[in-house]
Amino acid sequence: MNTVGPYHNRQETYKYFSLPFCVGTKKTISHYHETLGEALQGVELEFSGLDIKFKDEVMQTTYCEIELDKAKRDAFVYAIKNHYWYQMYIDDLPIWGIVGEADENGEDHYLWTYKKLEIGFNGNRIVDVNLTSEGKVKLVPNTRIAMSYSVKWKKSDVKFEDRFDKYLDPSFFQHRIHWFSIFNSFMMVIFLVGLVSMILMRTLRKDYARYSKEEEMDDMDRDLGDEYGWKQVHGDVFRPSSHPMIFSSLIGSGCQIFSVSFIVIVVAMIEDLYTERGSMLSTAIFVYAATSPVNGYFGGSLYAKQGGRRWIKQMFIGAFLIPAMVCGTAFFINFIAMYYHASRAIPFGTMVAVCCICLFVILPLNLVGTILGRNLSGQPNFPCRVNAVPRPIPEKKCWKWKCIVCLFCRYFIFTSFWAYKIYYVYGFMMLVLVILCIVTVCVTIVCTYFLLNAEDYRWQWTSFLSAASTAVYVYMYSFYYYFFKTKMYGLFQTSFYFGYMAVFSTSLGIMCELGFHSG
Repeated sequence: MNTVGPYHNRQETYKYFSLPFCVGTKKTISHYHETLGEALQGVELEFSGLDIKFKDEVMQTTYCEIELDKAKRDAFVYAIKNHYWYQMYIDDLPIWGIVGEADENGEDHYLWTYKKLEIGFNGNRIVDVNLTSEGKVKLVPNTRIAMSYSVKWKKSDVKFEDRFDKYLDPSFFQHRIHWFSIFNSFMMVIFLVGLVSMILMRTLRKDYARYSKEEEMDDMDRDLGDEYGWKQVHGDVFRPSSHPMIFSSLIGSGCQIFSVSFIVIVVAMIEDLYTERGSMLSTAIFVYAATSPVNGYFGGSLYAKQGGRRWIKQMFIGAFLIPAMVCGTAFFINFIAMYYHASRAIPFGTMVAVCCICLFVILPLNLVGTILGRNLSGQPNFPCRVNAVPRPIPEKKCWKWKCIVCLFCRYFIFTSFWAYKIYYVYGFMMLVLVILCIVTVCVTIVCTYFLLNAEDYRWQWTSFLSAASTAVYVYMYSFYYYFFKTKMYGLFQTSFYFGYMAVFSTSLGIMCELGFHSG
């Protein structure tokens, strides 16, 4: 057995025996998880009390009885009112069942007491499991309720490596994959790239023609002429950004997040990670730790190019920026989970393991990347000399341009993972990542051009924020999804949802600095 919890709050899960189910003849129930990903996801497996042997059929057999006093009845009634369901595994194949149901008037409540299992096998391997809940018994205080089960074995033609295909059937989980939306997105990208290229080429052609004409003038005519445009700030455009330490750390973290996203999606496309519990999260943690040199390389090299000297402090900020944000949110939610006695509460040993990964894996690898970045590409190689004295910025109300470009949100396909559904269309996710990168690059280039053309050379943060504005759109959409697309409720589910959506949106915004780099 794994967990039990309300159907509409998929992340609010509890141990199966937190409800007063009987455990059979087994006196002690051992709890265990197999991987770090399972521990972080609240997967705690425990013996169900059902005695099942391979190919041995079992007729309906009572394995335990529940002494239903008032407290136990109230617990079951509460679970039935909140549509509690449970999850169990047989040979790592997931099964879901409902605790009970109420009558039409909602006055009487009934508990399902009979688990009817039908297990398919191919050779000596289990390839299919089905659970049917029967034996509806009315909950009446001070009675005894017998819990029973039966097992029926049947031959199946399903191959062992294909046994999860049943869960991937669109009609099974009602996946909503819109080919038209993907095609429409690609058409929008093609149109946007063409439009941006046309506008920039025509605008730049006019700028070059004007500058060529100005070069043919003598000094007096040039002084009397109206000089404006991006060429006037060529000596200041490579001036260091404000707060270069934070800026470099964000750029390095964004490169690492993009690397992690790309690698994990590719691995998920090649390997069937959904067949193992917690494998996706474990893979993401391993890849994030392994790609720490990417963070140090890009962050350290950019900080060195901008003349930064406190590179050790910058390395620490870059190394712990994302882990501190994720762990801080997780620890906050963990306190709420502990208050609710939910299975999502992270064990102390798992916290220690995560901290050890940060200190003894991520930090040293980030140090290696920082040293390489400073030595290999840390020297300024700008195409022109930076002026010693900053050029005055004309008062053209550039703040209006900054507000417009920073709030210019692009199209992004929001895919929800807030349900117990096996997500497997990682090819679509790769397409979405490509679409996001292309659109972000185009928008960042246009925004930077507008700002420089207004003779404002403080383009770094504006370019970064224009790319990161995608995070604002995603987080705003999360509110719409929560209130109009789900039936979630309660403090735990609300804090869990909006807390991790904030982490996801912030990470997405930092990752979109790819547009800044490409631009």
